[in-house]
Amino acid sequence: MENTMATQALIRHRIGIGFRYLLLITLTLVIILPFVLGLWTSFLPTTTIAKGSLSGTLSWQNYQDAFTKTPILRYLFNSLVISIIQMIAHLFFASIAAYAFVFLEFKYRDALFYLVLATMMLPFEAEVIPNFHTVRAMHLLNHYAVMVIPFLTSAFGIFMLRQAFLQIPRDLKEAADVDGLSHWQFYCRVALPYSRISLLTLAAYSFLGSWNQYLWPMLTTFSNRLRPVQDGLRQLHSEETATNWGLVQASAAIVVIPTLIVLFWGQHYFKSGLNEDSVK
Repeated sequence: MENTMATQALIRHRIGIGFRYLLLITLTLVIILPFVLGLWTSFLPTTTIAKGSLSGTLSWQNYQDAFTKTPILRYLFNSLVISIIQMIAHLFFASIAAYAFVFLEFKYRDALFYLVLATMMLPFEAEVIPNFHTVRAMHLLNHYAVMVIPFLTSAFGIFMLRQAFLQIPRDLKEAADVDGLSHWQFYCRVALPYSRISLLTLAAYSFLGSWNQYLWPMLTTFSNRLRPVQDGLRQLHSEETATNWGLVQASAAIVVIPTLIVLFWGQHYFKSGLNEDSVK
């Protein structure tokens, strides 16, 4: 009797595991299939795509045309410059603010932090009009600065790094004070290295967020000299290449490559950091 019940329990357990794997495989296919389909069509001629066919002669011609007939390289350069500047500024200002909220004592510190958190409830779309009027008054439209200054820091970054700094033992801060370390020295030598996982995560988040921006660059940039990639792809639909679906698909695939690199890079360092901390 006991053997029968154990066998039935084992069968139910295996069925449950099999169902979970089936569900995960289905969800994986739903997520990956559009990407694979887009990548496949980027190698097909436009005439084949227009017919709705997925079979044809594969070639690199669409990618060659993307680099020679469109300003895709300029778009990539613009996005790379903007994303790197935003990422560095985001890490610096968010970490400085988070450090102040954790290790500095000043009046209304907690109230000010909650006020910062409250700004997370505002969607970016609600900030577009006032931000646009501000940068227009500063004569920053159609300039790199217009895509950097409004995003120098964020409430999410401050909150995330504050939580990381709160994990630093108070004894460590007291020992640093005894040794005569200033706040800046403790910030550079202890707080930042101790919170490297959170910093790397925030760096990846900031880079991807900047890279994928669409609405703000569309409103504030007016020339290919300054357009980032997402707005540049939209521009391709309004030019003579609008009906060249193979070229558009190839351009979209090129734009995705840096995103995948950052995702894999971030995942690698995140896992490495977890393993290192677990050993410690």
